[in-house]
Amino acid sequence: MRLVGTAGHVDHGKSTLVQALTGINPDRLAEEQTRAMTIDLGFAWLTLPNGETISLIDVPGHEAFIKNMLAGVGSIDVALLVVAADEGIMPQTREHLAILDLLRVSSGVVALTKTDLALEPGWLELVQSETRAALQDTCLRDAEIIPVSAKTKRGLDELLRALERALTRARAKADRGRPRLPIDRVFSLSGFGTIVTGTLSDGHFQLGAEVEIAPRNLRSRIRGLQAHKQKLETAPPGGRVAVNLANVATDEIARGDVVILPGTYTPTTMLDARVEWLASAPRPLTHGQALEMFLYAAQTLTRVRLLEQDALAPGQSGWAQLLLQTPVIAAKGDRFILRYSSPGVTVGGGEIIAPHPSARHKRKRADVIQQLERAAQGAPAELFLQSVEQQPAAEWASLKQASALDEATARAALAELMAHDEVLALGQEPNALYLARSARERWRQELTRTLAAYHRQFPLRAGMPRQELKSKWDAPPRVFDLLVEYFARDNTIRAAEKTIALAAHQVAFDAATQVKVDALRAQFARAPFNPPSQMDAEALVGADVLNALIEQGILERLAPNVLFTPDALAQMRTWTLEQLQGGGEITAAQVRDHFNTSRKYAIALLEYLDAQRLTKRVGDARVLR
Repeated sequence: MRLVGTAGHVDHGKSTLVQALTGINPDRLAEEQTRAMTIDLGFAWLTLPNGETISLIDVPGHEAFIKNMLAGVGSIDVALLVVAADEGIMPQTREHLAILDLLRVSSGVVALTKTDLALEPGWLELVQSETRAALQDTCLRDAEIIPVSAKTKRGLDELLRALERALTRARAKADRGRPRLPIDRVFSLSGFGTIVTGTLSDGHFQLGAEVEIAPRNLRSRIRGLQAHKQKLETAPPGGRVAVNLANVATDEIARGDVVILPGTYTPTTMLDARVEWLASAPRPLTHGQALEMFLYAAQTLTRVRLLEQDALAPGQSGWAQLLLQTPVIAAKGDRFILRYSSPGVTVGGGEIIAPHPSARHKRKRADVIQQLERAAQGAPAELFLQSVEQQPAAEWASLKQASALDEATARAALAELMAHDEVLALGQEPNALYLARSARERWRQELTRTLAAYHRQFPLRAGMPRQELKSKWDAPPRVFDLLVEYFARDNTIRAAEKTIALAAHQVAFDAATQVKVDALRAQFARAPFNPPSQMDAEALVGADVLNALIEQGILERLAPNVLFTPDALAQMRTWTLEQLQGGGEITAAQVRDHFNTSRKYAIALLEYLDAQRLTKRVGDARVLR
């Protein structure tokens, strides 16, 4: 499940647009609804035209609530930048753009709202041109600009299609087996107790799992999982999740804490980082300067130790150690934001290179800088994994080239990743395709969702036709076939020659239908060689139920209107083939007389044996092939 986050100036219509798209008012606080202004994070969800369900997070636009905005925007896959057509680019638009840029949110869409207002001729084109210019030097330079009106619904369908395209360009969230949920909201419900919400990353949570609330070192257990008001057994990475925690009171935890699996992360108060100082910053960043740091939902004061020089001018970047006032949970590659405390303004950000430095580095040392640069490039396994995640289901040569590693190093990196289940090999060398765990789980979810929808629509069918599933599944044909084999082996699905079903899917009849089925089976038992015709059977149980009985092997269809039980068919087949041993022959009349059946059933049996290539017709008789 993926996450789309709004951004933009106050009163440009973010919440109104979210409500128009989803039917959900993201302004949950009474004060927000009274003031018609988003103060804290709001959440909603929708299903795109392609069937994918996504989460939406609505962030405040007012400068006084930027801190709340930062608590929610750190995990988004796609930005929905909202610009009002009557005002155009405004100060908070530019600050939000800078934040998205610092967080490397590289995929997005611009919604040009309030286009229903009376505008001067050429004004809308002018605002579009101004917006495109503002995006030019940012991560959203390629974003589509879609004119919309939440009031008249104009452009909303096109906006949804643009979001689909943007999500296609966004990288899927990786499942690294180390889940963490930065808490952005804490509340309680009668009968449930403490509930926290956040965006899950780096792994999945399982119902009943033992967890830790860090950095407070509190232990708890997951009593319940929900997404979009639907109960979950497993929550995958990337989406909004509500977690019902056992044995923890609401006053023991707060926004910025992180729910993790015990022992997977260690709190830290010092970080090695690459710091970027915005060109719009009013003055240089100086060594030892104190700033506010925002990391996902966490906020803390930090002192910046510049390691290369005494100051960073606006627009420059450099290596630094961040000394934090309070501990945080961090991982290599996390992005963060830096702000002045007063006046509150975003001035920079960067990327964490090492979440647990061994010591304070000596400043202005070439060996220290070289060490940081090597750490930034990553270990060979990290580099190879990045290549696999960027081009899922790729061959060895392509991945080795993308990783820029030599043959031996790349082979060792691949072996390490496969040993830790970070990468999966589909097929055999030299034509194997390599798949990151995140892509595998994304395709598993898509497969499960598609098959579950089919089973709900056709509960009496054994499975979905293989070709129909292939046409609906977002995977190349060869990848589809290999993944079907893999998911059948790990018991996610059952794959037959022509159909595929979820492993847990079972065709079950209700009580009334079962009575009819029992009556039909009794008719077949009473006259196994003169059974009811297909037309009579359908009249009793219905076409769908009859097809289910055939798919389950309870009945076998020999011809369009001829059915037998497997036992009856086996007896007729065995006797007929015995008569043909030693060069004998047999006619339909002989079969009819032996089984005291009709000519229609005798001919159907012989034609069935012909089709099985066991017999062949010679005149009016059959002989062994």
